[in-house]
Amino acid sequence: MKKIAFILLALSIGACKDNTKKVENTEAEKEVVAVTKSSYPEALEAIFEAHGGLDTWRGQRTLAYDIPKKDFTETHTIDLRTRKDRVDSEQFSLGTDGNQVWLLDSDENYKGDAAFYHNLMFYFYAMPFVLADDGIIYGETPDLEYEDKTYPGIRIAYESGVGTSSRDEYFIHYDAENHQMAWLGYTVTYRTGEKSETIKWIRYDDWQNLEGLVLPKSITWYNFEGSKILDARSTVAFENVTLSKASKPSDFYEKPSEAVFVEVKKS
Repeated sequence: MKKIAFILLALSIGACKDNTKKVENTEAEKEVVAVTKSSYPEALEAIFEAHGGLDTWRGQRTLAYDIPKKDFTETHTIDLRTRKDRVDSEQFSLGTDGNQVWLLDSDENYKGDAAFYHNLMFYFYAMPFVLADDGIIYGETPDLEYEDKTYPGIRIAYESGVGTSSRDEYFIHYDAENHQMAWLGYTVTYRTGEKSETIKWIRYDDWQNLEGLVLPKSITWYNFEGSKILDARSTVAFENVTLSKASKPSDFYEKPSEAVFVEVKKS
């Protein structure tokens, strides 16, 4: 009897240990799931997938495209990991080495703000993937109504100190049927230091497929009156677009010897 009691006690202790291990394993699994769970809103994840997926985007290293202007063509080149960039034309060049923005314009042809412009078109072009960057706060925004169609949206804000204008806001609106981007609303505060309530609107409805990604062939700015979107105003085309998994030589984005560094003011 004593032997039987001892055996039963041993089995009972073993069962307890097994249960403890199962509980510990279950808790560990929960922790793993919590760590790997996406920090993006479910709707934004669906948008990423509709455009080819974040993994596909992050597998690329160098993006380049041409933007034709009235008197010349700009060639934009961006390192997608370091976000170094440069813009080249027959009249001027500008870019960033990752720390400072530079401008090469010996004939003083460039009339814009190089610190503001050097990566401006990249952020418009690389939507929605740039919305996976660090320092972003996701929120809700009312649906957008245009021509009797409703476009759900996501509000994008930035943590203080992120980028050159952390007070800027973006509003990405998508087609509820296929989750592709349809509209981008944005505010501009650069160099003013004041948060803007004016939302400008870009329509995304002209796409091309490159390396498994759905990217714009062109984007169109629209006139607006308050919160009402009116007619098309101007279109920017992106030509000769290329994506590469290779990086440019280390000195490609460096300031040319004849160029000068320009001031970058954060707001």
